[in-house]
Amino acid sequence: MSGEHVEKFPFIKALRAYTVQSSSGDQGADCHDVDDEHWINGAGTPIANPMSGYPQYAETRKSWGINALGTLIVEVESDDGNIGVGVTIGGEPGCYIAEKHLSRFVEGQDPRNVELMWDQMFRATLNYGRKGLPLQVISAVDIAIWDLLGKIRKEPVYALLGGKTKDRLPVYSTTARPDLAKKFGFVGAKIPCPHGPAEGDEGLRKNVEFFRKWRETVGDSFPLSLDCYMALTVPYTVKLAKALEPLGLKWIEEYLPPDNYDGYNNVREALRGSNVLLTTGEHEYSRYGFKQLLSSRCVDIIQPDITWLGGITEARRVVAMASAEDILVIPHGSSIYSYHLQYAFSNCPLAEYINLSPKADTIVPYFGGIFTDEPLPENGFIDLPDRPGFGVTLCRDNLHRPYNRSDSDSVKQTTLNINREVPKQAKMPF
Repeated sequence: MSGEHVEKFPFIKALRAYTVQSSSGDQGADCHDVDDEHWINGAGTPIANPMSGYPQYAETRKSWGINALGTLIVEVESDDGNIGVGVTIGGEPGCYIAEKHLSRFVEGQDPRNVELMWDQMFRATLNYGRKGLPLQVISAVDIAIWDLLGKIRKEPVYALLGGKTKDRLPVYSTTARPDLAKKFGFVGAKIPCPHGPAEGDEGLRKNVEFFRKWRETVGDSFPLSLDCYMALTVPYTVKLAKALEPLGLKWIEEYLPPDNYDGYNNVREALRGSNVLLTTGEHEYSRYGFKQLLSSRCVDIIQPDITWLGGITEARRVVAMASAEDILVIPHGSSIYSYHLQYAFSNCPLAEYINLSPKADTIVPYFGGIFTDEPLPENGFIDLPDRPGFGVTLCRDNLHRPYNRSDSDSVKQTTLNINREVPKQAKMPF
């Protein structure tokens, strides 16, 4: 209607990055930053990992520094007072990247421009990024922007992504106690592989007996999978999968280092015709890595971590790519961030809940004490509340901002972004 007033959309005025000074046993965003006697650190039963071949680091996962970086929290604030929050691992190094580098692409921007900000952050970090820490930081910033956008629009993120494809989300549990997972109502369980190739045939035998014990405990009808955490080789994976198939192994997960794409293809060929599903992707980053897994069809399920691969913006691209290949997406952990994505897309049928209680015997928040109201699975399902953004409240008790830029720095960058010159004449873009 001519002359109708359109209210100006809020812009992002500040980005802030924090570490968490957590109390003992509260892992925050790093599910491995736990007490020494925690099951996920290898207490009670060892857990095979890429360092298992080195005796001095084989006893516990924390001994080689799996928790070295710790939690990173990013918040973005709009000029109308709304605040969006995103979390990942990355600790103080991640704070530096967020505050000293990525802030320039966010402060002063319209929060609706998620594609623009993501592309600029990714391109600006190509020389030192593409995978690992820089992508984790981009993930936290991107998630914070989506959270902010939902709060400004007063809608859940799943609604921004296209709405619900399901009323509630079934959940399986990664745990040291699949018997308790069954009792809690989870639709299945995944247990860690205890022994790696360095322990030879004896280790392989122990792995089979370990799995057999739990299969007998939970019964034949309860789905049971095995997480191998980048610890195995191609020949070992093939032997183990064949040995466990008669015991009803549902899927075997992340058995090779993530960059061994040829190895994943070799395992697929060796297990052609097997009923064991092949899965990976927890430590894959960006659509470019997932493209290699999807185009070769070397796995049946991909498992991106939304707080690592590039956030919601990149995750929805990966989900679309997987849909075109009829490959399912069952994200690794990431709690609320996975749940909102999975609500919105039909090829995301199942969620993972990593049981982070020390003995895997109670249901606790995945993100520890970061949020005061993180939704938890009940009787094998997640029901998301209809709240703006990701629907959770940040607990600010233990936050530390190591690179506290002055307010004038943020204002200066905000002003630069708002006052960008508009080209005077349009040109052909190619």
